[in-house]
Formats: sequence, structure tokens, C-alpha cells
Amino acid sequence: MTRTRAPRALRASQAPRRHRRPPLRRRLALTASAAVAGVALAVCAGAYAVTVYTLNRQFDLQLTQAATLAIQQHQGNGPGVQAGECRYLAAPACAQLVPASAADDPRASYLLPVTATVRQVAGRHRAPYYSTASVAGHPVRVLTTPAGEGQAMQVALRSDGVRRAERQVAGLLAVIGGAGVPVAALLGYWVSRSGLAPVTRLTSTAERITATRDAGHRIELPPGPRGREDEITRLAVSFNTMLDALEESLAAQRRLVADASHELRTPLTALRANAEILLRAERLTPRQRERATGALTRQLREVTNLVNDLIDLARDEEPQQALELVHPTALLEHAVAAARDHWPHLDFVLDTDPSAAAMLAAAVPSRLTRLFSNLLDNAAKFSPAGGRVEAAALRSPGDARLEITVRDHGPGIDPADLPHVFDRFYRARTARALPGSGLGLAMARQIAHTHGAELTAHQAPGGGALFRLRLPAGAA
Repeated sequence: MTRTRAPRALRASQAPRRHRRPPLRRRLALTASAAVAGVALAVCAGAYAVTVYTLNRQFDLQLTQAATLAIQQHQGNGPGVQAGECRYLAAPACAQLVPASAADDPRASYLLPVTATVRQVAGRHRAPYYSTASVAGHPVRVLTTPAGEGQAMQVALRSDGVRRAERQVAGLLAVIGGAGVPVAALLGYWVSRSGLAPVTRLTSTAERITATRDAGHRIELPPGPRGREDEITRLAVSFNTMLDALEESLAAQRRLVADASHELRTPLTALRANAEILLRAERLTPRQRERATGALTRQLREVTNLVNDLIDLARDEEPQQALELVHPTALLEHAVAAARDHWPHLDFVLDTDPSAAAMLAAAVPSRLTRLFSNLLDNAAKFSPAGGRVEAAALRSPGDARLEITVRDHGPGIDPADLPHVFDRFYRARTARALPGSGLGLAMARQIAHTHGAELTAHQAPGGGALFRLRLPAGAA
């Protein structure tokens, strides 16, 4: 027997559907409509209750007045029906006197029902009370109250008019409440539509950015003073601010890619040229092969450093590494010694204050050494042959900071270039002919920021550039 598989569409239709929540606009409209309708119905119910209470209260007052008048007119009479005809709506109040004891009852017929409770009122054993009854098929309101010695007066009025007024009020309020429900639905829809209009614009803007990959779109904000913004408007302002940051970040990424490709093109071209020269090594002299090999090794090191700098700067933050208590002056001495080997034609001078040499700082040794090396290499690039690079480590007066300075005696920093010396790939006009990628100072600023330090650039007195690093530290 062959078993056939159900079609995929059938299986999909038979699978349980995942419950989807209705849209926010619909939920908000339903909530607002229910709230307005509930308030309208509650007002109608309250109005009905107040109206019924007022009608009954006035009717009871009228019945009380009729009872007082009947007692005054029939005082001293014997038990029995005294006046009125409750079968007619326009007739005056019907009244009857009831004795406290059934033995004193003249056995006369009564219009209104006489119960034991009525005789208790006649014997002053119970307070006056209101009740309802039916006379000749008509509803009446009855007041039973004491009247003289051993007697109770029962006074009744037809209540047809009150019941008819209650029904009319109920019908009118039902019509008003029924009309209020669709009005509440319209108000709820209007509230949801107007209240969520900025959210709709925000959603359409986000969808447009997703479709076009263009972060230049913004949400249009309604005109008005900034101090009167509501929550939705503040959300739109925050979204526009986020788009500004996103657009700036995308522009920075594009600049990073463009600058990186430009900076990598020159060393890669030199690498290819030297590699092609080494392919013809049999035609070169040993001196030429040595020079080509050295140039290839140096260019490989430059490209490796450039790629590492690009990777570090692309993170926009330093990688999380374990901090250690180190002597920054010892790391500075190591960096100065390495710079002397790398730049043998320059004179590197290190001045260390004994109190600064004893200071400790929480840092990543390799990254802090990289910061010092970048500052020294930058100073060496702008120093003339035989020039001097001065490094100093001093304790900052007035606080527990270690101040490290690196100075060269080169052309200095142009005032127009001073605000941009720490920007990525920024090359001053005087530095465009020098080797480097323009990432060293940007990397130094990033490392300083991660260590809670402050790195600034200044014009040195007497010429040259001066870089000052203020590093949080403490005495050993």
C-alpha cells in the first residue's frame, strides 16, 4: 500500500496559525472608543439613577403632604375607608384608617391591603413606611403612618405617571447612549489617527531608508516652540538625531574606506615593483638585491602597521585588555631606546623627574608603549637630520597626574592644522611628502582616551611641535 504525502499548501493550511496581534492603530482606536463609550454609558446610567431618585423623592413628598391633609380632615373618625378613589388617576389620594387591634375592626372592606405591619404602625410599634400595592389593576404608592391613638392612616396615590416618566427617561437615555457608541468609535479612530501620525511618518521614513540605503531622510516636525513638545514629537526628534549620527557614521566609514584604499595604493605599488625586481635577482648585483630585499621588508612592515591601525581604528574603541600597574616612565624609556635604533640620525633626549619615576598607572603596557612610540615617530619625521627630539616625564603640580611631553624642533604645526592633527588620515601640507599614513596620532588619541588620559597638541616655544599627555597616576 502506497502512502501519499499531502500537498505542501494543504499541510501549511492545516498547521496551526500563529496568533498575530492587531495593529497598534486598531488597538488604540478600540481602546479609545471603549473608554469614550464606557464614559458615555456611565453618564447615561448615572443620569437615569438621579432622575428616578428625584421623581420618586418628589412623589413621596407629595404623598406625605396628602397624608398630613388626610389626618387633619378625618381626625376623630372611626376605622374604615375615609376618602378618595384609587381606581382613577385624576382622583385625590385615597385614605383609610386602620385600628391597631383586629377586634376593633368594623369588618368593613378596605381599598388598600391591611397587614400585620400596618397594625404595628397603628400601635406605635413600627415607624411609618412606604410601600407599593395594586388597586383595581393599577400601581399605587402607599404611605402608612400613625394617626391618633391606636390608629394608622394609609394614604395611596396612583404611580402610573412616575413609572411612565421613568420609562421615557430610560428610552431617551438609551437613544443617547446608543448614538454615543458610534460617536465614540469615530472619536477613537480620530484620536488614533492623529496621535499616531508622527509614528506613521517615522515608520515610512525608516522603510524608505531601508529601501534606498540613504540616511539623509528626516521626519518632518510640526512647527511650534521646542518647550511644548509632546512624547511623540520628542521621539521624532530623537529619531532624527539618530539619523544624523548614522549619516555621520556612514560618511566616516566611506571616508575611512576611501582614505585606506588611497593610503594602501602607494605601498602596494612599491611592494609590487620590488617583488618584480627580485624576480630578476640573477641580473642584480648582491648590493642591489640587498637594497631591494630591505626595501621590500620595510614596505611590508609599513603595510602591516597600516592594516593593524586600520583594524584598531575601525573598532572606534580599544579592545578590552587586562590592566596592569606599570611605571609609565619605564615604558617611555623603552620607547625612546627603540626610537634611537629606528632613527639613528636624530638625538633623543629623555628627562625624568625622580618623583615621576616612582608613579604607577593602571594601563595596558603594550598599548601605552604604542602611544609613546607614535608620538616619538611623529616628532622624528618632522625633525631635520641631526636634530633633537626631547621627551620628558614630570609630575603634574597640584594633582596626581603624570605629565609626559614630546617635542621636536621641526617646522611646527600651522594654526589651521592644529584642530585636525588627531583626525584619521589627516596630512598637513608640510607632511604630505613625508612617509606615513596619518593614523599614528589618531591611534595615540584613541589609546589616551581609553586610559582616561588627555592628549593635546601645541606650538612649542621657539619653534617645533609639542605634544602633552596627562595620565592619571599615583605614587608607588
